[in-house]
Amino acid sequence: MTLEQLRLFVAVAEREHLTNAAKALNLTQSAVSAAISTLESYYAVKLFDRVGRGIVLTDAGRIFLHEAKAVLSRVGVAERVLTDIADMKRGALVLAASQTIANYWLPSRIHHYHAEYPGITLDLAIDNTAGVARRVLDGACDIGLVEGTVEDPLLFATPFAKDELVLVVPPNHPWANGAGNVEADLARGPWIVREPGSGTRAVFEAIMAGFGLDMAQMTVGLELPSNEAVCSAVEAGVGVTVLSRLVVANALQAGRLVAVSCGLPSRQFFILRHKSHTATRAQAAFLEMLKTLGGEEG
Repeated sequence: MTLEQLRLFVAVAEREHLTNAAKALNLTQSAVSAAISTLESYYAVKLFDRVGRGIVLTDAGRIFLHEAKAVLSRVGVAERVLTDIADMKRGALVLAASQTIANYWLPSRIHHYHAEYPGITLDLAIDNTAGVARRVLDGACDIGLVEGTVEDPLLFATPFAKDELVLVVPPNHPWANGAGNVEADLARGPWIVREPGSGTRAVFEAIMAGFGLDMAQMTVGLELPSNEAVCSAVEAGVGVTVLSRLVVANALQAGRLVAVSCGLPSRQFFILRHKSHTATRAQAAFLEMLKTLGGEEG
């Protein structure tokens, strides 16, 4: 049984006339008659009685008409769903982002996207860079946004925005007053750092390597699992750190932290996508938005 047979049957049943049904469907009467006969023959059920030049539904035909209409109604709903998805009136988008992006950079972009496409449901998971990469690889999210470099043959890693990094210290730290040689004293810190696997940690290690230092040479006071915890520890005078200016902006403005100039490079944000997954229209629209707004402040 095909959907076309159901449509033909319903058209004939509603009109109780082969010729009128054929005209409505823009088919020949013989084609409509043959389709009904095929349906009746295959299931060995009489759907119509021929009365003179007209036809009327049998009891079986009346029962079948109800079910056929229900099936076609559901097909209509399914067609409208696909149309809505194609027109971006409904759909879903699952994101995963590392902490700096998720908490400080992404919210304004999500608001912009939701305003443009209110029918798209958007879910966001927060993880460190390694965790976001795993989610993309496992298919747990459609798009990943990370602060660290990810090298995996199954992933596209596309740069989309830059982030300014800042060395920050508490106001009573010698570096805050210009005392001492910062670069010469870098190893002593003491440093408050993120956990291995985070983009911030990876970038920090790369920066220190540029100064000729590795983690084994450095004094690490605390290793913490979030930017906010690191920031709070530095404010409390436990040590110093390197974080995104997005994270420390309020603390700098309030005077709880002091930025120390030491020529830190900016870092790159990356979009992660699985190479074998085709982007939906909802995903493509989000990626286009990131391309358009990527360099703007949140």
